[in-house]
This record gives sequence, C-alpha cells and structure tokens, in this order.
Amino acid sequence: MKQKFVFIFILFVFLSLQVFSQRGGFKWSSDGNSYYRIENNSVMQYTLPENSAKVLISKEQLTPKNSTSPLEVSYFIFSNDEQKVLIFTNTKRVWRLNTKGDYWILDIAKGSLTQLGTSLPESSLMFAKFSPDGTRVAYVSDNNIYVEDLNTSYIKALTTDGSTTLINGTFDWAYEEEFACRDGFRWSPDSKSIAYWQIDASDIKKFYMINNTDAIYSQPVPLEYPKVGETPSSCKVGVVSIADAKTIWMKVPGDTRQHYLVRMEYIPTTEKLLVQQLNRKQNDSKLYIVEPNSGVAKVIYEETDKAWVDIYEDDFQYDIYFTNNYNWLNNGESILWASEKDGWRHLYNVSLSGKSEKKITNGDYDIIDLNHIDTKKGYVYFTASPENATQKYLYRTKLNGKGKAEFLNPEDLKGTHNYSVSPTGSYALHSFSNSYTRPAVEYVTFPKLKPVNATESIEAKLSGLKETPKVEFFKVTTVDNVEMDGWMVKPTNFDPSKKYPVVFYVYTEPAATTVTDSYGAGMNRNYDGDMADDGYIYISLDNRGTPAPKGREWRKSIYRNIGRINIKDQAMAAKEILKWDFVDPERIAVWGHSGGGSATLNLMFQYPEIYKTGISLAAIANQLTYDNIYQERYMGLPQENLEDFVNGSPMTYAKNLVGNLLYIHGTGDDNVHYQNAEILINELVKYNKQFQFMAYPNRTHGIREGEGTTKHLRTLYTNFLKTYCPPGGK
Repeated sequence: MKQKFVFIFILFVFLSLQVFSQRGGFKWSSDGNSYYRIENNSVMQYTLPENSAKVLISKEQLTPKNSTSPLEVSYFIFSNDEQKVLIFTNTKRVWRLNTKGDYWILDIAKGSLTQLGTSLPESSLMFAKFSPDGTRVAYVSDNNIYVEDLNTSYIKALTTDGSTTLINGTFDWAYEEEFACRDGFRWSPDSKSIAYWQIDASDIKKFYMINNTDAIYSQPVPLEYPKVGETPSSCKVGVVSIADAKTIWMKVPGDTRQHYLVRMEYIPTTEKLLVQQLNRKQNDSKLYIVEPNSGVAKVIYEETDKAWVDIYEDDFQYDIYFTNNYNWLNNGESILWASEKDGWRHLYNVSLSGKSEKKITNGDYDIIDLNHIDTKKGYVYFTASPENATQKYLYRTKLNGKGKAEFLNPEDLKGTHNYSVSPTGSYALHSFSNSYTRPAVEYVTFPKLKPVNATESIEAKLSGLKETPKVEFFKVTTVDNVEMDGWMVKPTNFDPSKKYPVVFYVYTEPAATTVTDSYGAGMNRNYDGDMADDGYIYISLDNRGTPAPKGREWRKSIYRNIGRINIKDQAMAAKEILKWDFVDPERIAVWGHSGGGSATLNLMFQYPEIYKTGISLAAIANQLTYDNIYQERYMGLPQENLEDFVNGSPMTYAKNLVGNLLYIHGTGDDNVHYQNAEILINELVKYNKQFQFMAYPNRTHGIREGEGTTKHLRTLYTNFLKTYCPPGGK
C-alpha cells in the first residue's frame, strides 16, 4: 500500500536519493577527501576543497575488446585497495529497482576489462562484491551464489539448490518490499566464507496476474505473494565455505516461518555474526550473536512494543545493496541503535557483551536520519526537527549521552536539509529545499558546514532558486483535539469574498507523510495544468499514524486502526476547513494513490456528506488482499482480530457511496493486486452504485509503463475533476 517513488510530494526525497544514495552516480572516496561521479560513461574524480576534476576511468578504459562503444555504467564499486573496479551494466528491474545485470572488472593498473559470469545467463548477476582480500568476487545468479577467482576466472557454485521459490543470497517479493532487503550475502572478514540468507517460499501460494495483451492467448503471471494471515516464507542464515562449498546453518531459535531475520552482518574484527530477528507480529525484536563454525546463537538484546518495533532504515544508504546494516561502535563492541522505548525515537549505545545500554540522544523529539558518527571527537550527527514536524535540520550530541542536542544549520535556511558525510567526516554534500525554493546542493567542510566554494554555495544560489511562495502551511485542531499539520495552495487570483472548491490529497498510512516543507509540496502530478490558476484550493493533511517526527504515540495510535483512525482524523480536519468562509462545501474532492487510494475510498464511503468527488488509484479495497509483513505489522493477525480488517476496508462501506467516484488500477500491479478493483466493483454493482472505472492493461503499481499512459491518466483525472468538481470562485 506504499507509494514510494510515485508521487510528486516525494520529488525532493527522490532527488536527494539520487544525490546521496550512492546509487551509481555519486560515491565518496575512502579517504573522504574526494568523490566520484559517472559522467558521459566515464568516472570522474573531484578532489576537495578545490573541487578539481580529473578523469579517473575513461570511456576508452570502459570499452570492451571488439566493441566500439563503452559500457553504460549504472553502478560501480572499488576494491579495498581501489585498484580494481566492479562495473554494473545492462541492468534489469527486479520489483522496484534494477538489481540484475552484467558485471565487469576493470583492473586500473593493468588496463584490462573483463566480464564476470560469462557462463551464466545474460543480465542475471546480482550484488557482486569483492572479497576483502581482493582476490575473488561473489555474486548471485538465478538464486544461487557463485564465487569467481579473479586470477583464473574460475567460477564456483557455492549453492546449487536455488530455484524460483528457494532463494539464496537475495530475497522474495515481501522481504524486499517491506524490509528493503535485497543484497542477501556477506563476505567474512578473512575472505574464506560467505554468510547468506535463504528464503524458502515453496509453501507460499501463488497469486496469478493475467497478461492479455502480449499474445493472442492470455498468459498467467505467477507471483509468490504471502497475503495477510498466510504463514510467511521460511528464512534462515547459513555460512558457506569457499573451499568446499559446504553450508553450516545458523541455529537461531524459533520457528523459521513464524519469525523474520531482517539484519545480518559479521561483527567487525571477528568471525561472528550479529543477527536481528523479529517475531511474526513484529512486536518483539531480538539480537543474536551467532558462532558460524557451530551455528550456536546467543540472544544479547531484546525489545518489545505493544504495537510494533520499527526497523530504523538509514535512507541515505538506500541503494541496490542496502539491507538494514548496523552502525558499529568501538570496533564492533557495541552498536548505535534506534528505539522508541521512551516514547520518542532516540539513539542508544547497545553493548554486545551484555553491559547496560546507554541512551545517547535525549528530549521530546525524534531523530529522523543518522548522518555521521565521529568516535574520535565523541559526537553523533543526526537530523531532527523538534519545533516543526514538516522540516528537517542537522544536530549533534555527545556519544556519551551527556549534554543537549546542538542545532547546526544556518538560522535563515528554514526547510528540509540532508547531508551525505564523507567516510572520514572531513566533508559533506549538503542539500536544501523548502516549498518555494528549488533543491540546491553544496559541498561543505564538516562539521563546521562552511562551503568549500563560496560562489557555489547554497546561500549564493538562493536568489535564483526562490519562487513566489504558493504553499501556506497551517495547523488544524479537530473535535477530538488532534492537531494536524497541513499545507494549502490557494487559487492564483484568490478573492476571499468568493467560495472555491477544495481538492484534498491524502495518503494517511504509516509508510509516508505528505506534509513536508520541501520542494514539490503543493504540486499535483496527475493534474493536466495548474490547479491554482484554474481556481482550485489544494490541501493535504497528515493524520495520526503517519510517520511524522511527533513521537511514538502519534505514529502507533494507528495500530489495528488503519481505515478508521486515519480516516476519522482526515474527515474531522476537513469539517473544520469547511467552516472557512472561502470554501464551497458542495465542491469537495479527494484523491490518492495506493494507501491514499484506499483512504480516498474510505472517505467517500464513510463520510459522503463531506466528500462529493473522489479519484482513487491502485487502492486496496479489502485489507485481506495485501501482504502479510506490512498488514500484520500494523493490523495484527486476522486470525485473532478479523473485525479490525473488515472495519477498516473500503469494501465494507461501498454501499454508502453518494458522490462521484473514478477508480483507476493497473492490471499488472504486483503490489496492490488488480483483484481489489474487481472486489470493489462487485460491491458497488451489488448496491447499484454508479461510478467510473479505468483499468490500465499490464501497468504496475505506479501506472507509468506503456506508450501514452501518463498523458492519458492525466487527461482522465483532469477531465473527471473538472466535470464533477468544477473549478473557480463563486
């Protein structure tokens, strides 16, 4: 039900990920004094503070023998000595990201360019990584793990049982979607073995999508997809020896199909593993130290929550290799751990030897992102926003937990800040935007945050980045005494004596917020034209349950209440807005995609007296159709509280439709299945509820694929809105 990478409101987040995530286009050098970029199929190195450029890897070096064209570089990884480079090219999409492709090795000293895995299928290699000693590369192909000797090019299979449903070294759909798990293996520090995840999805029922357009006869498209209430895939961790390809399975306690293993890494300077396990309800988290030679596991830390235990994800390490890595302290003697146990998301120093944990950040605020750990000077750097939940700023505090958080940003740059700090903490790439300032980046010294080039600083660029403010941020308090943040864009030629139609944009679920003071707020990607120029008031609100930095109670009040508490908050806020003199209560529209599509349906059906027109895209009509990891985390098990799923599902209230509804879904949606459309249609037909419907053949959750799709959807959306919720003041 999530909308990642889909909506204009995360335009700035998406841009930041492109800048910060090291997803091929940007990468810090290991010494922290320079960075690399892919430019015109060459790899450039820029040295700070001069920001002087040189070609590190040229097109000629990236051109294979018997070819006239260089490789199209999508991603690159250096060996530890930075004398060899892994080049990822010819990529293919797996679910959300392009994680399959071809890998080549460039030996910089020798000038040789060699393809890896030549005996394996084209574009089938995943997550290739150098061994720590630089003599081998390991990778996944067709759900098996291979290791290739760089001197002899000999390829050795470390697993041979991989299949569509038995997955070695990577993950199934649900793990990737809900835990961001993709890269599923780790080299041991001595380069003699590899620890890896194995997912057994053989007992997961197949959901069949139907492709009706690519052949005369329909083609079923099977997907191992665990619906809520269905037993999860089995998951275990093994350690395979490079020498004999024998695997020792780790003896992590608990039923492998009633628990999830969401983190696994070698503890630095040891041969032991640190594994995080969640129970199926995800309200109990345990850390185990595991001995690879025997597989014996010992629990060293446990945390529980009445709702769910969040897995903290470092957004700016979120690339194709990202799998919830630990943040190590004291050479692996402890970890920096995020927890909401005191009511706010704070950082703790958790010892691996059983010593008492130490709380590092303190106060009534949430950390948002972890940016840098400076163990030498004893500081941790993080983003937070204690005073305004729509913004984000850089802070630091002492690693010993003493002292208050120190605000570091320039006072005059109000909005959203992000930082990618170099490995040594010498420099950082800083980006900034707000609702009326286009995103800008600068390189700064760290931690003083002084621009390395004053003429290229954000401050110097500001005048050319600022636009006429259109977005107004406001707060509204409901009859239930819930204060909600919102933004509003008024009509361009606003006349307070007239009444205008309102279009609400909603998401409402725990996966995303919509109200952030960043560039893109107030834009509507599906509207063909300018809503303000045409005479609409455009509004979005964040309700309880959205992941705003407002504390645990705000976020987790939605537990077992999706479809109810979030919907009531939105409706009660809308009721307050309808009291405004310039709002026309007869022209109230709402729209959303994914979880926002579900919210749109629930608002139309549960509060028909408020919402007269709705446009719902890729919505869940019945909560029992979505995957088990997401739905059980936030709603519990349907075997225990089925009524919560029923009472939160739009189909339960479809009989109440009064207004004008447009429902849109892609038939190839592997996330929110198209069956939801047919379930909803059946209910609406049953009660003779008239509506409009559009199915986009073979389009996935974002409804982007196919020639003409975006233009068609925008035209459809805009025509429907203008017809049933006419713009302009009256």
